Amino acid sequence: MKTLIIATIGLASLMACSNPKQNETTASETVVEKPKPLVQEVLTKEQRDALTPDEIIQTFKEGNERFMNNDLTARDHSAQVRKTASGQFPKAVVLSCLDSRVPVEDVFDRGVGDIFVGRVAGNFVNEDLLGSMEFGCKVAGAKVILVLGHEHCGAVKAAIDDVKLGNITAMLSKIRPAVDKVSYEGDRTSSNPAFVHQVCESNVKHTMDQIRQNSSILKEMEDNSQIKIIGGVYDMDSGKVTFLE
Repeated sequence: MKTLIIATIGLASLMACSNPKQNETTASETVVEKPKPLVQEVLTKEQRDALTPDEIIQTFKEGNERFMNNDLTARDHSAQVRKTASGQFPKAVVLSCLDSRVPVEDVFDRGVGDIFVGRVAGNFVNEDLLGSMEFGCKVAGAKVILVLGHEHCGAVKAAIDDVKLGNITAMLSKIRPAVDKVSYEGDRTSSNPAFVHQVCESNVKHTMDQIRQNSSILKEMEDNSQIKIIGGVYDMDSGKVTFLE
């Protein structure tokens, strides 16, 4: 019996030593990559004030690339919440549609305290949103206003079809001018994707014009190169934002 046990141990040892490369491969396959360290820092006033509008726009473009590549920055949101509790220094204001499929902070890979976000179906402006933008830029120091529309926008489609329903009727009246501005010879209904796309872009540009026309504060800041007012359209299929500067 003792002889059998010794022979078995010896055979097992021989088999283990017979193919060292195989053992190395197995060991290497079990190596697990360490997760990225979580970013805890938040934007400071000094960092924000040192940025130009063009540099901020570039960070948005780079962040959108990361979003499309599923490479979002790993952040410690709890730490960032605590660090922004006593103050905030966002670098931009984003006016987005209400649509739940447009996660604004993720789309540009931004963290807590990075951007102001205003949302309304159809990303139009009214007195309340203009006041919010004036606060964000003139008072709080943001340097970019981005009007962000998106493909397949339900509010845009409803405006095209001139839907009448409760308070939605008054809301859509803010978007209708963008429909009328589009010169298109074909099917001018929401069932035509090409026409809907053109109205979507027209609506973004119309909103930008409305900001300049109805806020002397923001227009003066843009004229003095303190801020930039730009537009963009989010593609639901790819996650890409096409900027309309």
